[in-house]
Amino acid sequence: MASHASPPQQQPAPSATPRPAATAPPPPQKPRRRLIVGLGALLGFVVVYLLSLFGFHLLASSGKPLKPPDLNATGDTVVLVRLEKLDTIANRLAVKVLVIPEDSMFDKRLDVLKTDTAVRMDPPNDLGDLQYPAGKSPAQVATTIEAHGDPNNWPFDSYRTDTLSADVLVGQGDARQYIPARVEVAGALDGWDVSVQRVGEASQDSDRPDNVVITLHRAKGPLIFDLGICLVLFALPALAFAVAIQIALGRRKFVPPFVTWFAAMLFAVIPIRNFLPGSPPPGAWIDQALVIWVLLALVGAMGLYMLTWYRQSD
Repeated sequence: MASHASPPQQQPAPSATPRPAATAPPPPQKPRRRLIVGLGALLGFVVVYLLSLFGFHLLASSGKPLKPPDLNATGDTVVLVRLEKLDTIANRLAVKVLVIPEDSMFDKRLDVLKTDTAVRMDPPNDLGDLQYPAGKSPAQVATTIEAHGDPNNWPFDSYRTDTLSADVLVGQGDARQYIPARVEVAGALDGWDVSVQRVGEASQDSDRPDNVVITLHRAKGPLIFDLGICLVLFALPALAFAVAIQIALGRRKFVPPFVTWFAAMLFAVIPIRNFLPGSPPPGAWIDQALVIWVLLALVGAMGLYMLTWYRQSD
């Protein structure tokens, strides 16, 4: 029986030189980039915030306070006008008036007036003669005087009184007589820079002129707040149109509940406008130049959004 030789075994082919393993790609840099952008935005916000605080402090301290009044009444009669409130719409300046009589008219032992006294101001105040009866200590009398200005120029409006003078009527009946008095101004108004100009002649022992003119300008500090409110009003229609245009072009999905967001912005305009310091009167230039256009733009953005809804509902 013939034996079959086994076929020669095939030698394994030499293995090729192993290739080096491919290096892994570097991790994406997006998280680090986002972190840098976020930190940069935060730093920018902090810088702007600190600059706004510094600017507000700088502007708030720019108004000079009134000089202390000269109340030396040894031989003078002084009428002290203390500022209380300014009604810009009615052009009325609320004040409190106090008479500080000369020594001969005042009982220092009892701290009371020796005779009936009245203060007559020119131009007249809304109460007429201000009465200070004998036997009582003089008390402040609240009244109002006219201050000329145009509130529609908010926030650049200013107000000015006429030349303010005062005489004191002393005595009763036909025996009453005029005594010249020197007007002094004191107090402060929140949100206003007040300046006093002394005019006329000095009829008293003091060399200070008797009469005054009071001028009031809006303080510069609140202007930063006014600017911030105006920027908020500008931002509302800008955001509304940014959303409405993206949806109208089909780049973003239409979301029906978004219409409530448009309505909320529309009804938020008037409360934001009324939050402006000083409450400008309705119809002021700020309404004509900004508020009405913000309302129209919001209505236009809402109309564009509703038009997109109408097209997609077919």
